Amino acid sequence: MDNVANNFSYVLITPCRNEARFIEETLKSVVAQTLLPMRWVIVNDGSTDSTGDIVAKYAAQHSWIDLVNRPVRKDRNFAAKVYAFNEGLQRVQGLKVELIGNLDGDISFGSDHFEFLIRKFKENPALGVAGTAYTQDGGWDSTRDSFEGESSVHGACQLFRYQCFLDIGGYCANRLGGIDWIAVTTARMRGWETRNYPDIRYHHPRTMGTAEKGPLGAAFDYGKKDYFLGGSPVWQLCRVAYRMTKKPFVLGGLALLLGYCMAAAQRLDRPVSRELVRFHRSEQMKKLKMILGSMIRLRRVRTYLPPVPVKPAQ
Repeated sequence: MDNVANNFSYVLITPCRNEARFIEETLKSVVAQTLLPMRWVIVNDGSTDSTGDIVAKYAAQHSWIDLVNRPVRKDRNFAAKVYAFNEGLQRVQGLKVELIGNLDGDISFGSDHFEFLIRKFKENPALGVAGTAYTQDGGWDSTRDSFEGESSVHGACQLFRYQCFLDIGGYCANRLGGIDWIAVTTARMRGWETRNYPDIRYHHPRTMGTAEKGPLGAAFDYGKKDYFLGGSPVWQLCRVAYRMTKKPFVLGGLALLLGYCMAAAQRLDRPVSRELVRFHRSEQMKKLKMILGSMIRLRRVRTYLPPVPVKPAQ
């Protein structure tokens, strides 16, 4: 490790709930980092399993790990994750850091994960949010099996330049989800660069969005989210067609389409501005143009799409 990365300090915040099966792997991953965080606040958000006990064991051994226990609650929603994150944020307000990270409590990664990301921030002053590609059990790889793109930073591990986090107003406490997407897309709209680097990966042991439901239920919810986050109907149809080529194949694509259509029929309130919807759809159409262009030229279609330049909002 050299001074290039060492001169950049960072903190991590982990809202977690009932992650006893996975959180020790996350703890081991962070403790083994070549560049440790100045502080890691783990907010145990009303877990009813042994999550708090596992974290407490590590907090007793490492002074930079801070465990916060919140009371048990019955409901599970995405807004609660933001409230837990903000409680952790309050615990680091007195620290002077360049970067702040949101880290889920069910992933694992190599010992140089944060040193790698910090180096990217050091090299690029315009970089506002950064993360990496990821894998899931069963051989799934985000660089091959999704159209997320290199500018989309998944919420399981997001590292923000602190000034960028302030510029976007932090996370939006939306009960239905999309909080990570809103943050990253708003950052781009405000003129910051966002990058999802394929050089290294973290591992997520279960399919994203299936913490308390199966793959079809998750696909249905993703379809609803695509609508209320302002996704274009044209893009959605293309996404559904692509989803039908992946397990559980046709049923997964139909669940995604049904979720989008039901949300549209119900006219669900959108937690995003019209400005952000226009920006989002502009990005989607440019990506779709890239995909169709590759198909017309009989070139291999890249699933891991490069960043699409879009003029930031004034």
